[in-house]
Amino acid sequence: MSGFTWHDGERAIHFGRGRIAEAVELLPDGYVLLTTERAQTDAPAVVEAAAEVHLVGPGLVDELSAELLPNVGREGMVVGLGGGRVVDTAKAVGGATGRPAGAIPTTLSAAEMTKIHRTPAGIADAKRIRPAFVLNDPALCASQPPAELAASAANSLAHAVEAQCTTMASPVPTLAAREAARLIDAAYAGEIEDIQRDHLALAALLSGYAIDAAWYGLSHVMSQTLVRVGGAGHGQANAAVLPYTIGALERRRPGYVDPDASLRDLARRLAEHAGADGIRKIGVAEEKLAECARAGAQRAELDLTPPRADEAELLELYRQAW
Repeated sequence: MSGFTWHDGERAIHFGRGRIAEAVELLPDGYVLLTTERAQTDAPAVVEAAAEVHLVGPGLVDELSAELLPNVGREGMVVGLGGGRVVDTAKAVGGATGRPAGAIPTTLSAAEMTKIHRTPAGIADAKRIRPAFVLNDPALCASQPPAELAASAANSLAHAVEAQCTTMASPVPTLAAREAARLIDAAYAGEIEDIQRDHLALAALLSGYAIDAAWYGLSHVMSQTLVRVGGAGHGQANAAVLPYTIGALERRRPGYVDPDASLRDLARRLAEHAGADGIRKIGVAEEKLAECARAGAQRAELDLTPPRADEAELLELYRQAW
């Protein structure tokens, strides 16, 4: 698969296998790097060239970014090298300090393509921003082991499915979402080799573009609530609920979302590959389901996939996915 550079408004998106070698040349001088112990070994030249390097630990983005703010220098692009948590933390720090963010993803989270992120706790005027610089090298972005890769691909598929059917959907993001779903399906038609990983990396980029434009509703509310209230991992939460939320979205728009059930079949296969074919398998206690349904029912984003799901429907879907 050939690489490309895509200039989209204020951002430059560089895609292609091997393009990590260009990162230092493409990045602006004086950038501040947020990364993890594991991710920094994927791009040592990026680490070495940074003006500052800060490690991001486990936790919630609003808390992590608030902790980092006093320690991060006041100048330079804030670049996240890592998965969705790291990239979202870079966006949160950039948005709170009036600086641009950059992203070099090491998972299929698509955080590099969106302004969807938590803001630092206690910072009332923090803005939500998209990275102005994106470098997506499939050798990093799609580098996860098979089970983690499948969970991350399920997250990408959730973006692709839901972006097509929100009240904010429009033609170009929908085309990108459909191509993303096609690429994911093609990648999981056989063994996962480099070309399939390239497909998954591009699918993540396209589905992220789509969800940034069209936002999200029922499916993401359910998966995000499983993470925040239930304690599940982000990719695994998407993998566990997606076979059921696709059906709920199809019922809202019959014949449009998944008329032949092929997306539900793909979602089930991804969940099985991820070891997340059931909420019970991803560390969420059954007694947490009702609490998740109550919390999810308060989310405004449910209005974007009408008719708005109520607490009873959310609980029923959680139980089906249990």
